[in-house]
Amino acid sequence: MQLFRDDSPAFTQPPLTDAAVAEAQRLLGVTLPAELLALLRRRNGGAIADEYAAFPTERPTSWSDDHVPFDHLLGIGHRPDALSLLDTPYLIGEWELPSPVVLLCGDGHWWIALDYRARGPHREPSVTWLDAEAGTELALAPDLRTFLEQLTATSAFDA
Repeated sequence: MQLFRDDSPAFTQPPLTDAAVAEAQRLLGVTLPAELLALLRRRNGGAIADEYAAFPTERPTSWSDDHVPFDHLLGIGHRPDALSLLDTPYLIGEWELPSPVVLLCGDGHWWIALDYRARGPHREPSVTWLDAEAGTELALAPDLRTFLEQLTATSAFDA
């Protein structure tokens, strides 16, 4: 799976190091999924390729009747011009989001997050859609691997 677009440096952080992973897990207070760390070791965040930029939903959201966007993945780092997973604590407060979650993708009004609320901070999180404006959420997948396996092209959905 070539998840990332090669032509866009947006959301990309410097190459991931063990020290950066340790800092992130300490700051966020969670154990990040191995699947996420494997992705970020290949490329530390970035724009998602068009063929994987949507996730199908069984329920409508504020975004669409049948899917949500997944157009980027936040990396781990301190690049001043790019959001990072490390911005999660600030963004949770800013957008009044539930916790503990780790934000993977979003624009402020909505987020896709690793959701640690049900299983605890050191177990495999589920993946959840959080709509900050509407105050709603939708469970998307029981774990990150399942979420990634179900990503599809936005063109698969009606405009």
